[in-house]
Amino acid sequence: MMEDPSGSGGWRFAQCFGDKGDVEDITEADIISTVEFDSTGNYLATGDKGGRVVLFERNEMKKGCEYKFYTEFQSHEPEFDYLKSLEIEEKINKIKWCKRQNAAHFLLSTNDKTIKLWKVFEKSLKVVSESNHFDGQQPIAPPTSANLLRLPRMTQQDNIIAAVPRKVYSNAHAYHIHSISINSDQETYISADDLRINLWNLNTSDQSFNIVDIKPVNMEELTEVITATEFHPTQCNLFMYSSSKSNIKLADMREQALCDRHAKCFEEEEDPSTRSFFSEIISSISDVKFSHDGRYILSRDYLSLKIWDINMENRPVKTIPIHDHLRGKLCDLYENDCIFDKFECIWGGDDKHVLTGSYHNYFRIFDVDTLNDVVLQADKSAFKAKKIGGPLPGNKPGVKNGPRPGGLRDAMQLETLDFNKKILHASWHPRENTIAIAATNNLFLYSAA
Repeated sequence: MMEDPSGSGGWRFAQCFGDKGDVEDITEADIISTVEFDSTGNYLATGDKGGRVVLFERNEMKKGCEYKFYTEFQSHEPEFDYLKSLEIEEKINKIKWCKRQNAAHFLLSTNDKTIKLWKVFEKSLKVVSESNHFDGQQPIAPPTSANLLRLPRMTQQDNIIAAVPRKVYSNAHAYHIHSISINSDQETYISADDLRINLWNLNTSDQSFNIVDIKPVNMEELTEVITATEFHPTQCNLFMYSSSKSNIKLADMREQALCDRHAKCFEEEEDPSTRSFFSEIISSISDVKFSHDGRYILSRDYLSLKIWDINMENRPVKTIPIHDHLRGKLCDLYENDCIFDKFECIWGGDDKHVLTGSYHNYFRIFDVDTLNDVVLQADKSAFKAKKIGGPLPGNKPGVKNGPRPGGLRDAMQLETLDFNKKILHASWHPRENTIAIAATNNLFLYSAA
């Protein structure tokens, strides 16, 4: 991504799916809660708070990376746990694609309690075109003798895309499931809630193995919870999980069945001089991701991104500040619960860039080596600018003095940030510089050359 006068780093708005109305008119059920490219990048999935999964397919007819609607299905329904008098939301927390083995697609989707394996495939609809009473649409006289009887004939009428749940993995988590990750062997996956991580075989829905359990005997002694987990991209025995105590533990399933004793622990010592009432909340890790080669770990806490070398546990290789301009507002953010927002972090397909979101629909892309960043905004003005043919919003070059220094970066510091608009979920195309951004009820796609 070369420097360019517009300040957009070569990124341009490509597409937007979803209702483009005002934020006030949005139905809660339409808010996108997860977004995920498949391993080829030809398909893209989103899940929303209404329990729906929407799939998009790459549009081969168009130049560049453009997508079209593929299919939509209801993955989860609202439920009620009568034993605990607890409502279970239909909201989709995570979607993970299985690597494609045949003509059908398989993907895992989960809400707070139940994980489902969906098979999505094309199916031809056949209709009776000829029978003893009809020839096509034309009614005919019934046969008068047995030798005039004929077998009905079927013809193909249409192709439809069907989605069927092949497996339902339920009743294995006492707390809310927040993470699922498919192993590189494509046979097993892990699911995690606040206190436990379970290992599943994709073909077995009635049995799972508990591989991490941090629940204390006395719940009053609880000091930390699991916040995210992920399998290593190539070594099927390794997985990591992050905690609210600002550490990341790497576990090896070859060592023992219960991986309570970790192989490595990535943790940076806290500076006592900066400690405050909010320290524990803002240092809690909300997301962790392995780089595609498995050499580095990317973690996100409330204020920063950190890149860890898998061979160095005591401190991150890079710390990238994201929300430094919010340090003075932590009290307000605590009052309106925004301090508990869980921002995701993503590696670019080439492991040379990282992406994470912020408020007011801003998101930032960093070059891992130079830490140069691009600030973009997933906003309605982006597709207005595209219609007019202008530059991305906030990056307009000034008429007299050339490009505005800072552009959106300066706008991020302003008092007028809308904390109801936030970029929590995103996904990066595995092979190209194309990103999918979930902004409330809209899905934005951006591309770079």
